[in-house]
Amino acid sequence: MSGVPAGTELARPFLPTRDFDLSRRFYEALGFEKTLDGEVAIFNAGSGGFILQRHFQADWAANFMMQLMVDDLAMWWAHIESLDLSTRFGVPPPKAPAMQPWGLLIAYVVDPAGVLWHVAQRREGAKQDR
Repeated sequence: MSGVPAGTELARPFLPTRDFDLSRRFYEALGFEKTLDGEVAIFNAGSGGFILQRHFQADWAANFMMQLMVDDLAMWWAHIESLDLSTRFGVPPPKAPAMQPWGLLIAYVVDPAGVLWHVAQRREGAKQDR
């Protein structure tokens, strides 16, 4: 026995926001499930999630990355493209899926605070992608 409690633990990072309301609308548009909306907003995606906070530090936000592993990147990409994120939220245009040297097919999306999202195609049989 390792002594480490095990159960239904959930790790959720705190994401920065320059404009809390704009970021909240951005994540709602992407389709994340908002489970709390107040001084912070909690969003879920599958078995993970994050906490959107009312805090911004430029160097931190510019170096913060999130990964969203998905079963069907082609469907996600069609959804992302349909949202016109650049026009609606003033973010850089999302980058289309491309195979990366480390073996993942990834599309890139930047949120209004500068957080870089790696939307990655889950690989069949790759335990680390679960």
